[in-house]
Amino acid sequence: MWILGIDTSCDDTGVGLVKDGVVVVNLVASQTLLHQRYGGVVPELASREHTQVIDGLMQQALEEAGLKPADLDLIAATRGPGLIGALLVGYTYAKGLAFALGKPFVPVHHLEGHIYAALAEHPEVEPPFLALVASGGHTHLFEVRSWGEYKLIGATLDDAAGEAFDKSARLLGLGYPGGPEIEELAKRGDPRKVPLGVPLEGQEGFAFSFSGLKTAVARAIEKGYPPADIAARFQQVAVEHLAQVVTRAADYTGLTTLLVTGGVAQNAALRFQLEASGLRLLFPPRGLATDNGAMIALAAWRTQTPNPGNQLALPAAAYLPLNPAP
Repeated sequence: MWILGIDTSCDDTGVGLVKDGVVVVNLVASQTLLHQRYGGVVPELASREHTQVIDGLMQQALEEAGLKPADLDLIAATRGPGLIGALLVGYTYAKGLAFALGKPFVPVHHLEGHIYAALAEHPEVEPPFLALVASGGHTHLFEVRSWGEYKLIGATLDDAAGEAFDKSARLLGLGYPGGPEIEELAKRGDPRKVPLGVPLEGQEGFAFSFSGLKTAVARAIEKGYPPADIAARFQQVAVEHLAQVVTRAADYTGLTTLLVTGGVAQNAALRFQLEASGLRLLFPPRGLATDNGAMIALAAWRTQTPNPGNQLALPAAAYLPLNPAP
């Protein structure tokens, strides 16, 4: 079975091809340079750029796989959540293609796609396990009870983890995206020299919070602490906060496997911090950690029914909770 997956939920145009659960092609057209001057994603510019590149990217993916459009068995695209203008580009394109070819169409939840991205590296994994999705737009912790059955355990009360990296990097005069910039600067800093506290330390629940940490970075800059030291302490506190919450959730649920996905999953300090938890850790390949089309195809491959039917009537949605388990 050949599945085409498309993701345009934010600022990357992703087109992927999966054959029987194996990623064959994964192409991503990044908009980093376009948004860099603004220090973050400009939704209108993102939407326009998606329209410029999506058709060429799809044609390139088919050529690399040696396929014609008629060879596709199923077409999938991100339905939400995300920037509605950006979502509409890929979602409408995929639905139009499916209709024109007479192929089944599967709408995919963006966070579900991130979770299934790990299957490219760990096809043997089976639920139950914990899944942490940490990116520029999301910080959610799920208990995956079975494929397609998710219980939301914890989420951010304010900013997403990746958003905090981006905004703190901007405060420090660094480039966009902020995660890699802060990680690089932190290598030259001493985290012990900047007094930033761990958010929600001492709580009993599984919530995340990063807004106060961002404010603390601004105050540290005002007080004249060296940027490298601030970056080092910010990163240390951010990853410690994430690790504390997921470790507490693992103890509460009794689960011993943790899947970590999203752009923040690429942070080496986070991986090092989580290794101390004793949990079995699963990460997607680096090319599938951030937004991409292959993860959408993987999710469709795992969750599609033998006769998925026509789901073309479902609209894109900027806000779309991942169906929670009871």
